[in-house]
Amino acid sequence: MTDWDDGRTPPAEQTPTMGRLMEQLSEQATRLVRAEIALAKAEAAEKAKRSAIGIGLIAAAVVIVLYAVGVLIWAGIIGLAEAWPLWLSALVVGVFLVLVAGIAVAIAVSQLKRVAQRPETVDRVKEDVDTIKKGMHR
Repeated sequence: MTDWDDGRTPPAEQTPTMGRLMEQLSEQATRLVRAEIALAKAEAAEKAKRSAIGIGLIAAAVVIVLYAVGVLIWAGIIGLAEAWPLWLSALVVGVFLVLVAGIAVAIAVSQLKRVAQRPETVDRVKEDVDTIKKGMHR
């Protein structure tokens, strides 16, 4: 008996049985699932590759920016050294940077404290559970 998987209509004497049709359905479903899994793996691998390239480029950019910031700080020190002694220029720029970092830390701590607070939803859910428990005990 010939498999008629190519879409042609078989002659009447070769019409597949219900059992054969179920077998073909099972085989085709298995093939389809395997093909979908293979496609999903290929797509995931491609996304991982592109993500790795993007992350690498961002890391390189961050390193370059860090060096650029160092150069700009040094340029600021040298610029102030035109009016003040070099040691005083470096001290002023250093104190300014410490102040900026301190402000950033203060803002970060306040943001983290907000996140650390328990959401109101938790309190409302606890109240609802307590209300339900009281109602069940009556």
